[in-house]
Amino acid sequence: MKGALQKENRNTNVSVNETPAKPQEFVAPEVNIFESKEGYVLEAEMPGVTKEGLELMLENDELTIIGHRRTEPLPGQMLFCECPKADYRRVFTLDPAIDASRIAAKMEQGVLTVTLPKSEKVKPRKITVD
Repeated sequence: MKGALQKENRNTNVSVNETPAKPQEFVAPEVNIFESKEGYVLEAEMPGVTKEGLELMLENDELTIIGHRRTEPLPGQMLFCECPKADYRRVFTLDPAIDASRIAAKMEQGVLTVTLPKSEKVKPRKITVD
């Protein structure tokens, strides 16, 4: 990571008060972050989220990922539950070295992949000597 992507304080449940009467709960998705000389790749696991249920917002230097789950109720009474029914939310602070105009994302089988390319001016380059 080398400081280019900074994770938010990762609480299991994050409450956001949309209305004073009913706060909405979010679960922080598990992520993997890879670095290459070209940039960074962030993978977030969000089972139950489709492309249509995904929100990515970039404001100033913060990338916010929100995934709304689509769950179909199953018949019968639930006896045991390890998976919370809350939506996903995670916020990352981006380094200015990332070229925000070229950020790309794709969602495939519940895994979000965000490509965060480095700006050309921070990439190493070879200088030829005349």
